[in-house]
Amino acid sequence: MEPQKEAQTPGDPVEQPRGASRSQTPKEEERREGGAAPAAAAPGAETEGASADGLWELPVEPAERRPECSRCSRPQKVCLCPFLPVHPLHISTHLYIIQHPAEENKVLRTVPLLAACLPQDKCKVKIGRRFSEERDPELSTVCRKSGTLILYPGAEAANLEEFILDSPIYPTTIIIIDGTWSQAKDIFYKNSLFRLPTQVQLKTSISSQYVIRTQPTNRCLSTLECAAVALSILEKNIYIQETLLRPLQALCSFQLQHGAQIRLSKEHLLKNGL
Repeated sequence: MEPQKEAQTPGDPVEQPRGASRSQTPKEEERREGGAAPAAAAPGAETEGASADGLWELPVEPAERRPECSRCSRPQKVCLCPFLPVHPLHISTHLYIIQHPAEENKVLRTVPLLAACLPQDKCKVKIGRRFSEERDPELSTVCRKSGTLILYPGAEAANLEEFILDSPIYPTTIIIIDGTWSQAKDIFYKNSLFRLPTQVQLKTSISSQYVIRTQPTNRCLSTLECAAVALSILEKNIYIQETLLRPLQALCSFQLQHGAQIRLSKEHLLKNGL
């Protein structure tokens, strides 16, 4: 999602100086192709080569991960638990996060912070690209319930706030896709299960506070922010939104204090010719 810089890759062709190939002797060309060993080896070269080969047989110790906090999944030295609610928020809505596998190991992911604020039986994270009734019967059942919503913008999506006013059945479950916009689009359109729930979207004027990651537009929100706004609407409690955003604000503040830069949206960069 971040702007890409032009750079020559290792596989890019490199133009050779004219006449370079003509200056090589047959012996040099033969050595380039590996057809013959050098005519004279330095004393002890074979021994050095053998010892160097032996380095590949030495056991490689895996890099040690920094100890993580069991609640917020952040490294213990930068734990964000002081910014989490003392007890999980009491909510009646069930939240399902459909997470693209590429998001699972990102350092600055927001889903662990979201899950740490909610009861375990109310927030479930399912990782994958493809889902079906055979692979996930539980999710299939959830998608077929009349009280289930899926948060995904589009021409057919209803405004969440307006929908709950007119719906005869009050929603009990909401599904949110976690990934980049292209990853979310792929998951939504290539899984027929996700077109069974009622499709809704958020119409809000707030800008994303997730300023350390580039967003397509100023109105694009992170997964945590989407869940915070949606749950506050469904639960009719603005305190939920404030509580869920607190650890995200702390995360961004910490990163900015330690060298991170504010990432402007692609929309802003294009409008200002940056």
